[in-house]
Amino acid sequence: MKIKLFSYNRLDTPIHRLSGITKLITFLFLTFAVMFSYDIRVIIAVMIFALILLRVSKIKFSQIKVMMIYVLIFLVTNAIITFFFAPEYGVEIYGTRHEILKIFGRYNLTREQLFYQTTKFFKYASVIPFGIIFLLTTDPSEFAASLSGMGISYKVSYAVALTLRYFPDIQRDYQDISQAQQARGLEISKKASLLNRFKNALLIIVPLIFSTIERIELISNAMDLRGFGKFKTRTWYKKKKLKKQDYLAIIVSVLIFIITILISVFINKSRFYNPFI
Repeated sequence: MKIKLFSYNRLDTPIHRLSGITKLITFLFLTFAVMFSYDIRVIIAVMIFALILLRVSKIKFSQIKVMMIYVLIFLVTNAIITFFFAPEYGVEIYGTRHEILKIFGRYNLTREQLFYQTTKFFKYASVIPFGIIFLLTTDPSEFAASLSGMGISYKVSYAVALTLRYFPDIQRDYQDISQAQQARGLEISKKASLLNRFKNALLIIVPLIFSTIERIELISNAMDLRGFGKFKTRTWYKKKKLKKQDYLAIIVSVLIFIITILISVFINKSRFYNPFI
């Protein structure tokens, strides 16, 4: 059984029942809250909230496993690069220095640098669940209708819907091309060397690019034949009005954003929480 990645799941959960525009607004407010603050207490609290929402939305780990692997690689790489180029940045931020380990030259591990990079790690990691929830629980057609209802051009709204719909199409084409190439003797498993796997992967990517271009041309021609863009407005089959749960979700996200700002301004007196003073 093939697992669909980056595609909308038709389930009946409180998250799925929210309007697409509600999920976009809450995603933006919660993301801004996390990006603004460097208080690890706030970040972990928001992260726990995100994981609870992830559980409520019934998203399986198998659906996001590949995404999480790439995210983890990015976070680890980011941490290494940060320490390589700015090993004393934590000391500059917090104004104190508590050395833990001498490595070599100017590369000495301090509590301040470790705390800063740990905060930064959780900061990025806490945003990922919100993006996953938005992507996997939002019906592209309903989301496009919501955007159009806000006054955004329906051409732009429809382009967004097509983009969201295109992820599973690309995945399906990749799997079909990959299986066809393997049936012809192409080896992309761990049995082949890394260099050979890379070369063989190109034999899948190239036809995938051409099939994508062909699909884009096909969709464009179909839209032109149906007179897409002739009128200034259009109706939507899946247009959804905001309900009580939508307003509640927006209010909760706004409150979290405001609380984050207030903690930074009035309690920490800065975007950074300093446990060393």
